[in-house]
Amino acid sequence: MLDASFGCRSPARMKLRWTATGRAVHKRRMLQSLALASMILSAVPTSADPLHGDRASMRFDAPAHMAPRPAKRLHSITVPIPPVARGVSLPPVEGTRDASRPLVVIDAGHGGHDPGAVNRDNGEREKDVTLAIALAIRDQLARSGRVRVALTRNDDRFLVLQERYGIARQLNADLFISIHADSADDDQARGATVYTLSETASDREAARLAARENKADVLNGVNLGGQPSDVSSILIDLTQRESMNLSVAFARLLQREAAPYVPFRGTAHRFASLMVLKAPDTPSVLFEAGYLSNSADAAFLASKAGQANIAKGVARAIEVHFARRLAVGNGG
Repeated sequence: MLDASFGCRSPARMKLRWTATGRAVHKRRMLQSLALASMILSAVPTSADPLHGDRASMRFDAPAHMAPRPAKRLHSITVPIPPVARGVSLPPVEGTRDASRPLVVIDAGHGGHDPGAVNRDNGEREKDVTLAIALAIRDQLARSGRVRVALTRNDDRFLVLQERYGIARQLNADLFISIHADSADDDQARGATVYTLSETASDREAARLAARENKADVLNGVNLGGQPSDVSSILIDLTQRESMNLSVAFARLLQREAAPYVPFRGTAHRFASLMVLKAPDTPSVLFEAGYLSNSADAAFLASKAGQANIAKGVARAIEVHFARRLAVGNGG
């Protein structure tokens, strides 16, 4: 604490008196005194001290940097850490038990918190339609006994895109088909469409669909272990080129074989950069079975008869596809 006294008649005669309480004056008292003197010279007396007669007395507290610091307070936030994810369990393989038979993985698009397209009139959701169609295709293939079949989901659950084609890759599937139902602002648009992978969209509508479907998540790419990057690039390019050629061949076959059962659009085969089709070693197509935004298509997709027809057409195309592959392998 500092007491500063000066006479009103002679303000130049200023006296500074330091009072040290409890301990020696701080080593830096000279600098502090100068700072305080500056404050005193600019101050105006506020009260008279009767003990000093005609002299006014002012009392100044120590400056802020000399004030005692408040005690530090420690704050903490507790955030629960969820357990490590175990990944998606592989689905059962159904149909024939002959492991030499080709394996087809059917993917019902969307699911869980992601409803996909929704019919504005009756509320029909894409995730429900695609699951019903996928189950119908599975049953049709299982009855034929010519191929094995697995579903990425058999209930209302959400899978990210990488998990969908990842299941096919882990099962060493010979073909991957992702089932969807489209939607458009034009309620007159109708008919099925088959998409295969291309980094360049075949048209504006294909680009629109890719943008919508790819919102589900982000592709992390393919892990090739310890392969050098240049070797990995070559392997990916060669493997994916073959897979894309097979995908295109199946897409054309699907349109031809399913046409008696399913109405197709005029330009039924299109190309788009769809993430769900980016597994480099599995021939893959995305099958838009129709438009939920069209009343006729929506009724067809939601009906048991329509789902059965779609299953017949898809199963027919699958069987012809692998019959051709077998014939080529045998040199026929």
